[in-house]
Amino acid sequence: QVQLVESGGGLVQAGGSLRLSCAASGSIFSINGVGWYRQAPGKQRKLVAASSSGGSTYYADSVKGRFTISRDNAKNTVYLQMNSLKPEDTAVYYCAADPVAGTAGPFDYWGQGTQVTVSS
Repeated sequence: QVQLVESGGGLVQAGGSLRLSCAASGSIFSINGVGWYRQAPGKQRKLVAASSSGGSTYYADSVKGRFTISRDNAKNTVYLQMNSLKPEDTAVYYCAADPVAGTAGPFDYWGQGTQVTVSS
């Protein structure tokens, strides 16, 4: 079993930056794919970035060039660096992980979510 805890969300002005962190505990040695999803009010949860243990990455078109996913295996932590933030990036961001799936998921383990609000 893997537990995921996100942090780093908050309120930022458009054009600003935030870095989300996802700390993993438990059977972290079994993790292959990790991903960041977001869900805006009234909308479906969508995958924005993902990374596999083999080094593959995925980014949604809406965040390419602005968001970067990275993994620090020594700290059992996954990051999402978000730059040039836009009001449409406002959402609850969730970290997810899976022992088998790569960047495409599906992911078995989920964090509780962290709110990101971008003001115009």
